[in-house]
Amino acid sequence: MAKRIVYADNAGTTAMSRTAIDAMVEIMTNHYGNPSGIYSVGQDAKEILEKSRATVAGAFNAKPEEIFFTGGGSEADNLALKGIAEAKAKQGRHIITSAIEHHAITHTLEWLEKKGYEVTYVPVDEYGVIRLDELEKAIRPDTILITVMAANNEIGTIQPVAEIGRIAHAHGVLFHTDAVQAAGHMPIDVEAMQIDLMSIAAHKFRGPKGVGALYIRKGVRVPPLIHGGGQEKNRRSGTENVPGIYSMACALQEAVDNMDENMARVAAMRDRLIDALLKIPYSRLTGHPTNRLPGTASFIFECVEGESIVLSLDMEGICASSGSACSSASLDPSHVLLAIGLPHDVAHGSLRLSIGEETTDEDVEHIIQVVPEVIERLRAMSPLWEDRLAGRY
Repeated sequence: MAKRIVYADNAGTTAMSRTAIDAMVEIMTNHYGNPSGIYSVGQDAKEILEKSRATVAGAFNAKPEEIFFTGGGSEADNLALKGIAEAKAKQGRHIITSAIEHHAITHTLEWLEKKGYEVTYVPVDEYGVIRLDELEKAIRPDTILITVMAANNEIGTIQPVAEIGRIAHAHGVLFHTDAVQAAGHMPIDVEAMQIDLMSIAAHKFRGPKGVGALYIRKGVRVPPLIHGGGQEKNRRSGTENVPGIYSMACALQEAVDNMDENMARVAAMRDRLIDALLKIPYSRLTGHPTNRLPGTASFIFECVEGESIVLSLDMEGICASSGSACSSASLDPSHVLLAIGLPHDVAHGSLRLSIGEETTDEDVEHIIQVVPEVIERLRAMSPLWEDRLAGRY
């Protein structure tokens, strides 16, 4: 009998929807032309490309000409940050961000710092919400960009995007948001939220991997990161991935059309997970208790390692992830967990469970049953747990 698999790492990636798969196969099979070709097969592909652009734009109240397709969220982030840095270099070299951004942002900013740019990392509160007063204080005459994610990929906290946009524009500063984790899972209106640039990735909302987009408000200059044939109005050269782009557009439209229903159902399952797992002794929820992505529940379990939890859950057929960096070459815990004030030793015991539309009530019950057993088993092998019970830790 095959082992039951419960997938609870939708924040890492999602399974493609049937709609997205069918859309991709249709284009690969029947509309395979190069959209730059002037003949009919190429123009057919171009028509599909532009239809997809309009669909993506409509999901965020943007204009089609403001959407530029990329190879994913990381590329979109790089194009936004490096492009604005280059375009605004004579005006200033100061950029503001939060202390809990995705590595696609932080590593790009570290690269820019080596090129002579200065970055201010604004702190967050215990729930991972950026401190708006500190953000506004950090703005200087030479500030050229504020980049703050819409929702955190590890703890699920949603940022006050509209308020950040208001502050940025009040000071004449451009605002970029990494919405890779948020797109398709919460309402986003680039006009109402005063967003100038926004990155998305298809595989986070049940589209294919390797395709994304960057929204660039009309009038904002962003030099190209990739040079070549001048596709995407010379903002991103390279033959467009029409099957992936169309699949992304279909997946996004499906997510937007069903957002209210999906958010309500998924959030209810998430809350059941949270209520049940917080009954485990010496556990805590990370991220904002209510203002969080509908499918993300993230925890700390003291006296165990996050990597051990993930591997033990995998043996029980549950796919989850840890906010800890112990699964990489680094011995340090997640920078996000440290930024919200957790000590190093406590931050190592992190677990992120991220569910989605395909998650069932039975899946949730299985997680609720297995996680406490895993934590108890791991703690029984931990000398730290003995010290904790004896009051020495």
